[in-house]
Amino acid sequence: MEKNELDINANRRSVKYSRTEMICRMLWGAAYPMFRFSPRICFAWRRFLLRIFGAKIGRQTHIYNSAIIYMPWNLEIGDYSSIGEHAYIYNLGKIIIGSKTTISQRAHLCAGTHDYTKPDLPLLKPSVIINDYAWICTDAFIGPGVTVGEGSIAGARAVVVKDVPAWTIAAGNPAKFIKKREIKSVMKQEC
Repeated sequence: MEKNELDINANRRSVKYSRTEMICRMLWGAAYPMFRFSPRICFAWRRFLLRIFGAKIGRQTHIYNSAIIYMPWNLEIGDYSSIGEHAYIYNLGKIIIGSKTTISQRAHLCAGTHDYTKPDLPLLKPSVIINDYAWICTDAFIGPGVTVGEGSIAGARAVVVKDVPAWTIAAGNPAKFIKKREIKSVMKQEC
């Protein structure tokens, strides 16, 4: 093998998942149709099913039936958060989503990659953390090992490969700082 040649055979021979993870993946694959084909409004059912498989799901969290949760046991999500339609939660490593956080439709949270510096490309499982009050907009990609700060926004179709500081807006490919996010208090006025 030459110095700069990849060793794909070594990659395929390597153990990427424990025996327990393999069994859990098979069981989740068998149970997944009960998640996917549940009626759209059955949020409590999907929370229940994910909890059976080890997910830590907060109160009143809405996870839509078309979302793909790769490994429920590697998912934590706080109260009053949501995972939108066709979102892809590729959680080989932990994905932690805070409270009152929105993961919009078709967003992709990716907690898995490979070490490209080694010829056998070993699997890595770095966590992704999305803090409270954050919003991951439509089609945004959040890469392995990224932390999105409290109250931050990853704009539509953003490719986020570096941490996003709290209360900022990041957008683009690769995502860059756009501006600080300010929340204006709205007072309900009575007539």
